[in-house]
Amino acid sequence: MRAGIGVRGEAPPPRASRRRGGPADLAILLIGVAVAVAAITPIAVHWLTNPPDQRMVDLEVYRDGGAAVLRGAPLYDVLTQPPQLLPFTYPPFAALLAVPFTLLPWRAAQGLWTVLMYAALTIVICYAFRDLIRRAGRWTPVAVGALVGAAAWMWPSYDQMRFGQVGFFLLALCLADCAARSARWPRGMLVGLAIAIKLVPGVFLIYFLITGRWEALRNAVLTAVVATVGAFALLPADSVDYWFGALLEGGERTGSITATTNQALNGMIARIVPEGPVRSLLWLVLLLGTAYVGFKFARRAALAADDLAAAGGLGTAGALRPFKGTDLTRAADPAAGPAAYSLLLTGIGITGLLSVLLSPVGWMHHLVWMIVVLAALLGDGRDARRCLVTAAVWIFFLFPLPWYGAAMSGREHRLITRFFGRIVQDAFGLAAVAMIMILGIWLVNRLVAAKDRPDPSRSEPPVGTLAP
Repeated sequence: MRAGIGVRGEAPPPRASRRRGGPADLAILLIGVAVAVAAITPIAVHWLTNPPDQRMVDLEVYRDGGAAVLRGAPLYDVLTQPPQLLPFTYPPFAALLAVPFTLLPWRAAQGLWTVLMYAALTIVICYAFRDLIRRAGRWTPVAVGALVGAAAWMWPSYDQMRFGQVGFFLLALCLADCAARSARWPRGMLVGLAIAIKLVPGVFLIYFLITGRWEALRNAVLTAVVATVGAFALLPADSVDYWFGALLEGGERTGSITATTNQALNGMIARIVPEGPVRSLLWLVLLLGTAYVGFKFARRAALAADDLAAAGGLGTAGALRPFKGTDLTRAADPAAGPAAYSLLLTGIGITGLLSVLLSPVGWMHHLVWMIVVLAALLGDGRDARRCLVTAAVWIFFLFPLPWYGAAMSGREHRLITRFFGRIVQDAFGLAAVAMIMILGIWLVNRLVAAKDRPDPSRSEPPVGTLAP
């Protein structure tokens, strides 16, 4: 709801106008920071004290790429130090952004990267759990700190810290671009920037297309092209090597397709079907089918979000209909209600999951999109059934289940154990497929149906600190 307006247009309670910024609020802010730091510190300490060759290996890849740019070495011939020997696998634009980290000592770079990663996660939490956080009132910092801690312990997030990955940054860029009520940047620009850093967020171009967000689509494409052309001008030889060489090498550079950590459709198939035409055909069929169903659900959720926002008085009311140049602000407006925002997050979350499933390689740490999925499921926390589903999904992703499955799949085990081991080995990928179905069918139906049911919580005065 809009600032200064209470439930059903009534004036807010007198305490809502209380002066903020006093010692009590500063204390609450510090408590919130302390909660987040307390949750994150064991994770950071664990991985930052790992053996040097097992510590933030992906950050090392970025730094070595930036160093290659500075000394004029061929970017895609660079390998990290033994025993990893990892190549640079990202577009040249990503290497340019990594240059500042090459100017720092290795420990300082790790520390700064850690701070930036969790700052990006905090941004993600503020966007994704907006309606739940708003209910915390003056205790908002504590709510944010607790949610950051809960998200940080999910295995995909845990792996982000382990490898020093860019997943939180890409997630924050795409989510802010799609879910911000009003953008101080050309809508779509942040998605374009994410694509220039790593190609996987390109699925959001399809999301903009199928939801009729033409301005965002145009800005995203323009930004990605400008960044890529700029990198081409600065690094012409490396750009040619990437776009006409390294990019086409696929799994040979990015890692083994059959590795347990690859939870994309391609990885799940590769672990049970030998390499050859049959495997390629099966992957193509499943890829097209998943893409069709997933984007259909994402579009349905976006249309439902816009319809609920319109019915809430933020636009022209009417039945579900195609978008015509919407600027993304209607469903993101708090006045549209938490259901509209949950539907908006549903479409975004489904698209994010598709970015992992449809990619040739979708590592476990890429599934940080489950944070948005949890936020869509939870909403403002008033629906008990949605809260239970959210809790179950969160608990599921606290454990490295695919690695347990891999341990069960060895030939030393009985056939039945190996069979179930293969299923558990694909646990995160299968869960991503299941969540697309749950979000696209169950959650959308529940939220659309809920608009016709009275909300008993709206007829009661705010109680405690979890005020509407």
